[in-house]
Amino acid sequence: MTNKIDSSIHQRFSSRIGFLLSALGIAIGTGNIWRFPRITAQSGGETGAGAFLIAWVAFLFMWSIPLIIAEYGLGRTFRKGVVGSFMRAAGDKFAWMGTFVSFVATAITFYYSVVVGWCIFYFIKMLTGALPTSTDAAMQIWDGYQSSGWPLLFHAIAMAFGAWAIWRGVSSIEKVNKVLIPILFGIVIISVVRALTLPGAWDGIAYLFTPQWSQLVHPKIWLEALTQNAWDTGAGWGLLLTYAAYLKKEHGVVKSAFITGIGNNTVSLLAALMVFGTVFSILQTEMGMARPEVLEIMKTSGPASTGLTFIWMPQLFARMVMGHPIAALFFLGLTFAGFSSLIALIELPVRVCIDAGMKRPVAILTVAGISYLLGIPSAINLNILGNQDFVWGVALMISGAFVATTVMKYGVHALRMNEFQRDNDMHLGAWWEWVIKLFVPVAALILLVWWLSLATTFGQWYNPFDPYSLMTCVVQWAIALGLCIGFNRWLVGKNRHAGS
Repeated sequence: MTNKIDSSIHQRFSSRIGFLLSALGIAIGTGNIWRFPRITAQSGGETGAGAFLIAWVAFLFMWSIPLIIAEYGLGRTFRKGVVGSFMRAAGDKFAWMGTFVSFVATAITFYYSVVVGWCIFYFIKMLTGALPTSTDAAMQIWDGYQSSGWPLLFHAIAMAFGAWAIWRGVSSIEKVNKVLIPILFGIVIISVVRALTLPGAWDGIAYLFTPQWSQLVHPKIWLEALTQNAWDTGAGWGLLLTYAAYLKKEHGVVKSAFITGIGNNTVSLLAALMVFGTVFSILQTEMGMARPEVLEIMKTSGPASTGLTFIWMPQLFARMVMGHPIAALFFLGLTFAGFSSLIALIELPVRVCIDAGMKRPVAILTVAGISYLLGIPSAINLNILGNQDFVWGVALMISGAFVATTVMKYGVHALRMNEFQRDNDMHLGAWWEWVIKLFVPVAALILLVWWLSLATTFGQWYNPFDPYSLMTCVVQWAIALGLCIGFNRWLVGKNRHAGS
């Protein structure tokens, strides 16, 4: 039979730096600059947010980096998308796990494009309008945008650019990230330096790094730390697996995994320094608010603090020399960061469709069109966006367990010895095998059961229409899993037929 797979899948990243910047493009995005500060604010205690940071760093080395290594290994070994790699590694009966991993990442794409649209709007606003000098003025911009029709337009612009960026395959992905990521690094560093020189900013930094040890006995802290780490780094999404399918054999992946994870989390910390320093300086020092009031405002800047970065960063720039152009540059950098992740999120389902026999242009148009339509609810309602972020953020824990299960089905030791023991790469010790075989699945199971048991003790946990309830997660996960399992045989057949 003639091979129907698009020729673009035979492309490779031209250089290791091109692959690294593209991988960092997946990891470094609005998850660092928008999501990490708000999750840290939500997870902080009365005396500090340091306990969350401790759990977050622990999961970087015990969850994210090991899973990144696993994804790189699977992608480079099988040269397939997520579903195809799971089929080859674990067998046809387990292809549904790859489908679920793909679905979770794609569900995140629906509302992630909306957030990238926010970034585009704020870039234009900072470029053409006056900077807000008060919280009321900043809230007026935020609320005015959210109550208008602009989110739908900018959601469409973000999705269209993401589709365009991957049109020609990995070559265009690499070129785009070589421009976007260095610019983002430079802008973030400039913004952090200025934030730390604001009066009273170091009170916010002290709060950020002060641990409230009693928080570590609560599962919510560990659950948030794990899901944020997965969100931060892209571990367990299948995105890095997808890019690794285009990776040359001579490019070492273990070293790349550590660079990806540590580099990403460094940017997250820089973003937190920037936001916490700014908020404490403005509210506590300039406006004379007490710390409890400051923390309350941080936690109520939009549903689940969704507006934290967008409400407070413009006020930082209003207090800077050359603040207007730097504000525009910051939101341009944030837009670039969002796009670098969005193009990977679109490429993942596109590659799955190509593996199933669809031509690349058709796959891109199909994925972009469906993603836009299913993102409309999040574009017009922040509570829906917060619900989707909550449901599929927690589901990343299940995705990570599925990646580990797939590696175990294939053979953890075999993958380590055949794929990672290369002269041009870091040595990967046996510790990685134990983390994949024991820690990742056990941690996922314990945290999930722990969270499920406690979730039944508060709020309307039984109400699937409550945006942050236990039942809203269970219902949406069950629907997704049911569809993945139900269509498993059909999808396996499509992949087999396309690859024959």
